[in-house]
Amino acid sequence: MKKRYAFLVICLLAISVSFGQNRYQVGTLPTLNISKSLNNNWQLNFKSEFRQLFKEGITNSTQNSGYDYVHTDAAFVVSKKVGLNNKLAGGFLLRFTNKEIIKRSIQQFTIINTLSNYRLGHRFASDQTFESDQDMQLRLRYRLTFDLPLNGQTVDAQEWYFKISNEYLNIFESKDYDLELRLSPTFGYVFTDNNKLELGLEYRFNDFVNNNTRNRYWLTIGWYLSL
Repeated sequence: MKKRYAFLVICLLAISVSFGQNRYQVGTLPTLNISKSLNNNWQLNFKSEFRQLFKEGITNSTQNSGYDYVHTDAAFVVSKKVGLNNKLAGGFLLRFTNKEIIKRSIQQFTIINTLSNYRLGHRFASDQTFESDQDMQLRLRYRLTFDLPLNGQTVDAQEWYFKISNEYLNIFESKDYDLELRLSPTFGYVFTDNNKLELGLEYRFNDFVNNNTRNRYWLTIGWYLSL
């Protein structure tokens, strides 16, 4: 499994370098994630993400720019556990930009498999984005997540863990199509059973289908609270 992900990282980096002039972005994605368990295996989740750019431009070019605020997201998702390891969820997201509020509906199905001392997570999702003066954007998504404790067989309080995820997004808008790949290695620390922090990097690679490659590199900081 570890060799598989190492090979994937090398392939993605090789692809990103193979193009002559690519668009790129470098920024941060601080995230607050709050969940509340309800009766009958229901759960309510709130997620807020603040996106900001510190550098943007074109490789091998002087066309570069500095800091820029991008947007703030507020997402509300309700989920229900179905079966032993499966979860159905749906919700909506509001994206606050300098120009308008963008709306998005969300549907997803998650499977978690615990094997020995690590876990595999499969998430199948779709979302629809509604923005003024633009056609609706549909995204079909699949994400594979692998995580394991770095101390012992399970992740307990005051211990570290490692997580890596790989996601594929098929993006449809009117007659246009794009494929986006995401790879995110993350280290997490559990303060208590209800409080943890994750720090990692996320690489996003898209628009290569249209020969207009864009590479995005995000520093991710996530705080997770369970009420």
